[in-house]
This record gives sequence, structure tokens and C-alpha cells, in this order.
Amino acid sequence: MQEPSRTNQELIEDISVLKQKIQELEKSESERKQVEDALRETVSRAKGMLRALPDMMFRMNNKGIFLDYKADITDLYAQSEPSPIGKRNRDITPPEFADLIDSQIRTALETGTLQTFEYQLAIPGRGLRDYEARMVATGEDEVMAIVRDITDRRRAEEELLRMNILLDSIVENIPDMIFLKDARELRFVRFNQAGEELLGHLRDHILGKNDYDFFPKEQADFFTEKDREVLLRKNIVDIPEEPIQTRNKGERILHTKKVPILNMNGEPEYLLGISEDITERKRAEEALNKAEREKSAILDAMSELIIYLNKDLRIIWANRAMGRQFNMNPNQLEGRHCYEVMHNLDEHCKICPVVKAVETGEPFTIDDFSSYGKRWTLRAYPVRNKEEEVIGFVEIVTDITEHKLAEEERKESERALSDIIDFLPDATLVIDKEEKVIAWNRAIESMTGVKAEAMLGKGNYEYSLPFYGDRRPILIDFALHPDKVREKRYTAIQRVGDILFGESFTPKLPPGDIHLSATASVLRNSKGDIIAAIECIRDNTERKRLEERLNRAEKMEGLGRLAGGVAHDLNNVLGVLVGYSDLLLRKLSEDSSLRRYAENIQQSSMRAAAIIQDLLTLARRGVNISKVVDLNRVIFDYLKTPEFENLKSYSPNVKVCTKLEEGLLNIKGSPIHLGKTIMNLISNALEATSEQGEVMIRTENRHLDQPIRGYDDMQEGDYVVLTVSDSGRGIPTQDLGKIFEPFYTKKVMGRSGTGLGLAVVWGTVKDHNGYIDVQSEEGKGTIFKLYFPVTREELSQAKETVSQSIYMGRGESILVVDDVKEQRELAVNMLGWLGYQVEALSSGEEAIIYLKNNKADLVVLDMIMDPGIDGLETYRRIKEFKPKQKAIVVSGFSETDRVKMAQEIGAGSFVRKPYILEKIGVVVRRELDRK
Repeated sequence: MQEPSRTNQELIEDISVLKQKIQELEKSESERKQVEDALRETVSRAKGMLRALPDMMFRMNNKGIFLDYKADITDLYAQSEPSPIGKRNRDITPPEFADLIDSQIRTALETGTLQTFEYQLAIPGRGLRDYEARMVATGEDEVMAIVRDITDRRRAEEELLRMNILLDSIVENIPDMIFLKDARELRFVRFNQAGEELLGHLRDHILGKNDYDFFPKEQADFFTEKDREVLLRKNIVDIPEEPIQTRNKGERILHTKKVPILNMNGEPEYLLGISEDITERKRAEEALNKAEREKSAILDAMSELIIYLNKDLRIIWANRAMGRQFNMNPNQLEGRHCYEVMHNLDEHCKICPVVKAVETGEPFTIDDFSSYGKRWTLRAYPVRNKEEEVIGFVEIVTDITEHKLAEEERKESERALSDIIDFLPDATLVIDKEEKVIAWNRAIESMTGVKAEAMLGKGNYEYSLPFYGDRRPILIDFALHPDKVREKRYTAIQRVGDILFGESFTPKLPPGDIHLSATASVLRNSKGDIIAAIECIRDNTERKRLEERLNRAEKMEGLGRLAGGVAHDLNNVLGVLVGYSDLLLRKLSEDSSLRRYAENIQQSSMRAAAIIQDLLTLARRGVNISKVVDLNRVIFDYLKTPEFENLKSYSPNVKVCTKLEEGLLNIKGSPIHLGKTIMNLISNALEATSEQGEVMIRTENRHLDQPIRGYDDMQEGDYVVLTVSDSGRGIPTQDLGKIFEPFYTKKVMGRSGTGLGLAVVWGTVKDHNGYIDVQSEEGKGTIFKLYFPVTREELSQAKETVSQSIYMGRGESILVVDDVKEQRELAVNMLGWLGYQVEALSSGEEAIIYLKNNKADLVVLDMIMDPGIDGLETYRRIKEFKPKQKAIVVSGFSETDRVKMAQEIGAGSFVRKPYILEKIGVVVRRELDRK
């Protein structure tokens, strides 16, 4: 009966436990449901979050079959189907991409690790895109992948890289030092090339280090303190001047700006520094400040009153002299008007130089201004900026009172000296240091015909014109400015200290070829400085002539005694020869073969008598030169004589040539003496060329437009020129000056070696009022040129000429243009005699004016006219307004390039001076008749 009881109890307990378990189960189910609901909510929320993600997601099994996907997966694979689920990756993707996916699936399943990889895929309508994929195994045979489009990020990264490269390039090439420090330890993390060059350290040695590794502790402490200040205040710090010790450049001065670089939390992460090296600029500023101080010191030390004004005439700066003048401190003058301070006026002065400078923009000077009992010079100068704009004016006021008094005293002294000079008997002039005439006395007025009023104040060698006809230094210039080369213009010159003595021929002083002697010296002031030069000139022409006569008389005295001693005996011998030859000629018949011998004996005897007479004439001079002579005929006659044949026999290898000008003008002279002269010159030439060579005998007409200096000085005019040249041994330079002296010879005795030949030549030429020029060079030969004045008189026996009727005029008008009066008169007479209407003018300028108002059928133009334009330029200007004007050109020179240029523009024939009536008449007629 006890067993059922226990069982019930146990049953009750079991029921109780069961109830409890049931309750627990009910509770667990409730909780499960709650968990499932929460899980479903979490899954739903997760799916919502996944849908919100921009990434693409999918699941695949180990066969590459899509199990699930998210987002528009078809875009990724460029497929048109709505869903890839259940399809193989390889069926819907490009082969290379399918291989990549399969490989990543295998790796993820085998390793169980996350696989990350990138790839590019061309998407229709979107181009080539960049993707990043993350794949992980989610079971034994499946994987999940998350794919993100990183195209925009990749492009942003590339752009950021490009910008970084650009920034690096800018930083590296900027001339200022740029550095970057970390904010915690202040170590360098970035440094540019300019910093390397400035500090003298490579950046590899700088990066990772701080200031204490490179700079003295005191400097490093300063830098660190400023760095901490920047980081603490989080603001830019500007350090205008920061000294720094460099490795190679010593101490430099920097202008530095330090900038904090903050992170996203607003805390300093880096410190940026930009440092400009201003050392050179500081030095320039210091030099400028020093120059300004020195300039101020100099200006303050000057005695001139100096002020700097603005455009309103207000004083900006004044020197101490200006302050002293008005009993004020220079600072007290600043800001006040100049006319208020200097003249106590309410407006500017009417003669103010600054006002004039304001009006013109140019410097302005008032040379002499009286004020405050003194005399002043006022000068104003505009001050311009770099744009050339006037920004102010400098006025300089100079006290010239003492200078003016001294100048007036000097002028008074000069007037007294001028009076003394004016009454000196010698022609006297004085020039100042600028070579301007300050004195021209009465004697030099009388000598030159130039009044003092026309010469005082003139420079540029104006004072040489009356003497030489051109501008050139004279003795007074050599005294003022010594010039040994130009001093050689004088025939004789000697210097003793400051004093020069000289002699010279002056062709321009009437009556021409005046010989002057002069003394010149510098004038000095009390300090010994040269202030001027003076020259005293004396006409010693007559004295020189007397000296020449005396010298010639002494040289000829011995010759005269010799000639007088032998003349009687020689004449006796020649008398016999002449007498018997005359008898022979009377006894011989006209057809006798001996008659030619007798005639030669008589002619030679007569010529020998003439030689004796020549010796006597050389001794006493006074040769009769009244006969009209054709020099060509004299030469022809001599070349036919036995004497010439005898000379040639001594030099059989020497060729004698002649070139005698046709139409040679006549001269007045002695045929006998001229023949002797020709004989002597040819004899000398043949002997000098005794072995082999050539002797040339030439004649020509020549007109000299101006004097020519050679062995002998030749004056301008018309000449017949006889030239005898040889190709022989020449005359030594040391002997050239002696060849015309009597008895001077180097000939072989027995061949006319008496030493009289060239002395006779000299005497004959001088008796004919001619000139001699000798040119010789050893080893090359000698040239003798004899100049004889022409005559317009005709020979007693008329030569065959062109019929005058052929070149007579027909009343045509002719304009003669020549600067030489005698040549104009000659042309007028010749052409007038031929029947032309002739006008004559002295310059090209006059001819141009004349022809603008008058007509001329022909213009006869001299090519060289001085002063003024020449014949070519005259004709060129005439052609501008008279293009058909006819002209012929005449000149004393040969046919030059300018003559040819005149002919190219229309001028006719060229006629060389001197010309005869027939020559000029034929050319004029031909040009007038030319169509």
C-alpha cells in the first residue's frame, strides 16, 4: 500500500518538473521567436545597408556559378540579361577576366584568406573603368566578393600625383630657401635646392636633423624659439632680418616667414619655413645710405647754396650754406616756398630759373644776378624718376662776386696788354687755351689785310687762312700743343724751352711766296699754368733773297773766274774752226759730198761757242728769254745733233724714247740755253743708265690749281712741263741736295764730267722763271721735271692749223664757270674772239642762280673750284631744272673719275688746261653742233 503513495509523490514531482520544463520550453520558444525576429530585423537592416552601399556584391560556388548578387551586376559584366544567377562566370565575362575570377576563387577556398585584387574592364557607354575586388570564402565551396569602382579615385590619385610633382618642381626651382619640419621634434623633413646652396649642405645630410646639428647653439636656440612660438600660436610669424651662419658663404641675412601646417584636428603637424636671402640687398641699402650720408656731407660742405624743391616750389631739403645765408637751420627751411625764404615774396620771381625749368622741363641758368649786395649765378635742374617724369628740381646758387671782380681786373689787364701788343712793330697774334684769337695787332692787320674785328674770337685755325689758304696748325699752335711731326711743315724750326723759332713760305700773302720768320711762346699765369700763346711774325722775304743772291754769287764766283780765264783761248781755237769751216763751205759746190761734213763742223763750232757763252752766262746770269720757243722743236733739234749720237755710243743698250704732247704751248726763253739744259739732262740720264735700261723724254701742258711743294716750290698757273726720266742707279738721298751746286759731279772724267751741267740747268730754269722737281730712288732711277711758264704769243713761223672758219662761233651764248680770275678772262677773250656771247662767273653756286633766270647754249665748267661745289656737283644741280643743258668740262688735272661721272650724266668733251685757241674752239663747236 506504501508503493502507490510514493509513486504519486514522484508523479507529482515529475509533473511539477514537467510543468517547469514546459514553462521553460514556453519561455525558450518565446525567446527563440524574439531572437528570430531580431535576427530577421538585423538581416533586413543589413540588407538595407548593403543595398545602400555603392559597392557591387555577389556569391559564387567553386564552379564559378553565380549564387547571389547585389546592385546592377549586369553593368559590371556588360550583359543585357536581368540576372546572372545560375550562370557561369566564364559564360558572361571576357576570357581574361573569367580566368582572373576563377584563379581568385581557387586561392580564396584553398587558403581561407581574404583576396584583394584590381583590374580594368571596358564598360559599354562608360569606357575603361578601374575596379578593386575583395573575395573571401564563406563555406567549403562558395565565396563572396565585394567589388568597388575606383576609377574616380584612381584619377584623383593621378591628379594628386601630378600636382605633387608640379609643386615639387616649383619648390625646387624657387630662389628662396623652403623647408618643412615636423611639429614634435622640429626635424627637417623637406628641403629644397635653394636651401642646399644657401646652407652649403646636401639635403640628404639635412633631412632627419634639427637646427642644432648645423648652427651655433645661440642661433639654433633663436630658431627653435621662433618655431615653438609659431606652433604654439598657430599663426604665421614674419622675421624681417634673421642672421644665419652658412657653410660656404659665411654669415647671411634672411627674411623668413614661418607657417604652421595643421592636421584635421586643428593641431600643428608640420612647420613650413620660407627664407629669402637679403644679404646683397642689405649691403646695397647700407651702401646707398652711406652714399646718401656722404652726399649730404659733401653738399653741406659746399659753399654754393643748394636746395631741393618739389613741383610746388616748396623746399624739401637744403644744405648748410643755404641755412647760413638766411640765418636758419636747414630743417627750418623745409616745407616753405623758396620765394618766401629767399626773397620774402608771396609768389615766385619773374626770372626764377626753377619756374623756367618747370615750363620747359630742361635745365635753366641765369648767369649774373644781383641780390643782397652780391652777384650770383642761378642754375635749376629738373629731377626725373625712372619713368622720366619730373618729380622735383635742384637749384644751385653760386656767389660769383669775387670771381666777377677778378674777371673785370683781368679784362682791364688784358686791355692794357692788348694796347701794348697792338703797337708792336712785328705782326703779332695771341690765342687762348681753346685756340681762339684774343689779340690781332695792327701790324698783322697790315700784313694779312684782315681786320681784328673779323678775327677776334675765331678758332679752328681761322688765323692760318690769310697765310696758307687752309686751316692748319702754325707756329703758335706748336708752342701751345707741341707736335714734332707737324712742326716739319716749317722749313726751319728750333725749340728752346717754351719758345719756338721758325721760318716758312706763305703763298697766300700778297704778292705771293712771302718768307716769314716767327717766334712763338706760351704765356703763363702766376701759378705757372699755361693760359695762352703768342706769336710774333716778321717778313724777311727780302733778307732771304739777299742771302740767296749772296750764296749764289759766292758759288758762281769761282765758275766766273774759270770761264773768264779760259774763254779767250777757247774762243781763239773755236775762231779758227769756225773760219776754216766757213771757207770750206764757200769753196765746196752745192752737190759736194764733203759739204755736209763742213756744215756739221761749223754747227758744232758754233755750239761750242755757245757753251763758252753759257759758262759766262751762268757766272753772271741775265739770260735773254724774250724769244717765243717751241720746246718740242728744241728737243727734236738736239736729238739730231752729233753730240747726241756720240752720247748714245757710250750707252748702246739704253733705249731713248720720246713722248711729246701735240699742241704743246709755247714758252718764252733762250733756245740755246734750253738746248743746253736738254743736253745736260739727257747726258746725265744716259750715264746713269749706262748698262741697260730706258731714258724717257716727255713734254706736256699742265695747269696747277694750287701750289705744289717738291724739290722746288711751284706756284699755280699754266706750264709746259719737260720730264726726263731714267731707270738707272738713282741718286743717294744724301747727295740729292747738292746736285745743282757748281763743280759737284760723280761722272767719269772725259765724258762731260765737269760738274757744271746741272748748275747750268738750275740757272737756266730760274732765268726762265720756272721750277724744278727731282724725284730719285736708289736702284730704280731718277725723274727730272722742269716747269716753264707758258706764253700765249705765237711763233714767228706759223704752224699748220685747222681752218679757223671751221670752229668760229655763230653768236651762241656761253657761260664760263671758273674760280681763277685769269682763267676766266682768258676763256672770255678766246671765245669772244671766236664770235660767241660770253658770260663768266667764279663759282658753281653763282652759275646755278644765273641759269635759273638766264639761258646759255653751253656751259664751260671748271672741275675743281675752291671754295664751294665743284664742276660735277654744279652740273648735277643744273640738270635738275635744265635737263637738256649742254656743257664741257675743263681742268688742270688729268681726266678723273668725277670728270667721267659728269660725262655720264650728259657733259661733253674734257679739255685739259692749258689750252690753245684751236683746241678750245674745236671742242666748243663740236659740242654745240652735237644733237
